[in-house]
Amino acid sequence: MLISVQMPDSAEAARAGLQAGAIPLGGGTHLMARLNDAAGGDVRLVSLRRAGLRGIDVDGATVALGAATTLADIEDDARLSYLSRCVRSIASPPVRSLATVAGNLFVPQPYGDLAAALLALDAELDVLGADGARREPLERIVTDGLPAGELVTCVRFTAPAKDTFRFYKASRRRLNSGSIVTVAARITIDDGLVGDVRLVLGGLARRLVRAVGAERVLLGAPLTAEVVARAAGADAIEPFDDAYASAWYRARVYPVHLRRALLGA
Repeated sequence: MLISVQMPDSAEAARAGLQAGAIPLGGGTHLMARLNDAAGGDVRLVSLRRAGLRGIDVDGATVALGAATTLADIEDDARLSYLSRCVRSIASPPVRSLATVAGNLFVPQPYGDLAAALLALDAELDVLGADGARREPLERIVTDGLPAGELVTCVRFTAPAKDTFRFYKASRRRLNSGSIVTVAARITIDDGLVGDVRLVLGGLARRLVRAVGAERVLLGAPLTAEVVARAAGADAIEPFDDAYASAWYRARVYPVHLRRALLGA
């Protein structure tokens, strides 16, 4: 049962609320639906709306996204056009006007498409904890989670060079649909060979998958259909059944969507 919503005016005050056992509230597009559907004990929320965590800063190739920045903010910013395909694949415009960057990092699969893109871009998080502020790789938080009472305040990453970022999402509908398979990749080609690659998969396990096996197959090889097919079998995946697709179907179509993501065909 929801019994209170705090609305602090600073990140420090928001963290204090979390330390007292409250749950952070960004846009509420996932959290509120879960609270409405689930029976449980008393719930206290800390809204981040007035905590000064919304905004986009681009300094050369360095990008900083405030935790409470909405997906619509990213969609509307021409400096972040490489993320447009990703953001526009998420929900609908009204939802994107509420959903936040940090909120998308912690939603369960098959959601969290922006998180997949940011992980492919090797993003880091500014985290406010009991010992002050620190920086953490997003990959570590995806793997280990965020300690209770701590607050993500900002997401930082280096903008990809032109034509090096790829995003592809297979879903049942263009809007308002979770992922069947999501592929996010930062990949460079030097003299016809893959010179650098970072590949992230969504929809194929209960959390995002850093496809290090596929990366090893691709690195130093020509980007061909044959190489991509080998890469698709290089990682252990744990697809699941849900309302969008069966585990069998996800595993079956993954190689097809990896090829479409990397080769466009």
